Amino acid sequence: MKAIQAIRGMKDIPPAETPVWRELEDAARAVLSGYGYRELRPPVVERTELFRRSVGEATDIVEKEMYTFDDRSGESLSLRPECTASCVRAAVEHGWLRGRGQRLWHIGPMFRYERPQKGRYRQFHQLDVEALGFPGPDVDAELILIGERLWRRLRLGALRLELNSLGSRAIQDAFRARLVEYLTRHASSLDEDSRRRLDTNPLRILDSKNPDMQDLLGAAPRIVDCLDDESREHFEGLQAMLEASGVAFSVNPRLVRGLDYYTRTVFEWVTDELGAQGAVCGGGRYDGLVADIGGPPTPATGFAVGLERVVALMQARQGAASDERPHAYLLAVGEEAQRTAHSLAEQLRDALPRVRLVVDAGPGNFKRKMKNADRSEAPLALILGEDEARENRITLKEMHGDGGQQSVERSQMVEILRGHIGSDD
Repeated sequence: MKAIQAIRGMKDIPPAETPVWRELEDAARAVLSGYGYRELRPPVVERTELFRRSVGEATDIVEKEMYTFDDRSGESLSLRPECTASCVRAAVEHGWLRGRGQRLWHIGPMFRYERPQKGRYRQFHQLDVEALGFPGPDVDAELILIGERLWRRLRLGALRLELNSLGSRAIQDAFRARLVEYLTRHASSLDEDSRRRLDTNPLRILDSKNPDMQDLLGAAPRIVDCLDDESREHFEGLQAMLEASGVAFSVNPRLVRGLDYYTRTVFEWVTDELGAQGAVCGGGRYDGLVADIGGPPTPATGFAVGLERVVALMQARQGAASDERPHAYLLAVGEEAQRTAHSLAEQLRDALPRVRLVVDAGPGNFKRKMKNADRSEAPLALILGEDEARENRITLKEMHGDGGQQSVERSQMVEILRGHIGSDD
């Protein structure tokens, strides 16, 4: 019978990699808690209409990439392709925006039917951070500072920050007409994807990576030159706050992001170490989204981190995660020893909550069990034979170095193991 394999673009995360993921997740939780953000856990499946309203009908995500299906009642549902819309929907539905702002975050899987490649999968994971109800550039700056602190905590120094402002929706409408007029005059120089976007989402053309179009796009109108006084003041205020905080950045007039809901500030943290998938984190302001979803007019801003891409950067960094090998491997030989092995292990775990202790399982002679201990990579083997079981003792064998061993009373085990935990952790 043919073995069943994982769905294309949906990748297992093996035990050898999960320590790096946990290091990232723990760092994110610690940083966000320090800024007063609280965790939200929305559902993975939402009504399709939520993403049509928020992400945009003309985006690639809604047109081509969502996993959408009808349930048994005939309602159209979708696996979430991003989480900002879900966070906003939850805040509106539960009345969290009445008279106060909300600082929220979520971490979990998203789904898009894309062509799988390094750093881009059909099931991928994001950290979403959202600040709802705050109109000023100070919260935009706070979000960027959260990202900068997270990179420092993870010891990732190869990220740079790019900023732009898209202005209000009225400015975007006026700029869109101006951009379409320019690109239409040069339609013969556009690639097929850009010609398709010309009628549906022309701002996304500015983000094209086609090398044959870079000169054309470099001479295109810039939305940052079309800002009204209010949007310009907001953007300049953000830059001043970042400069005062010592955060380096560059203004990228072609940075637009891929979703329809962005207004004013947009930003990305990017790297040159991941090839074409250089954007590690991106976000910005979406002041009209809450109303689009059915809530009261509410300013809002946020960002999302692509966890697969951050993990790739962490794996390239030496010593990316803590050592998760067992501190000790307990093996029992003989019926009486096997009966008491788990009791002894539980006593040690009670006394040492941080201990990583593996108890050998299954049949086998002493030689086979020692081979299992060696494969575990534990530095210390705890050998419980019939004599040790009767005499309330245990034999300790160093698995590395000179391989020495000694027989000790069980009452000494807690202090001996505590020494190994202290040196290992």
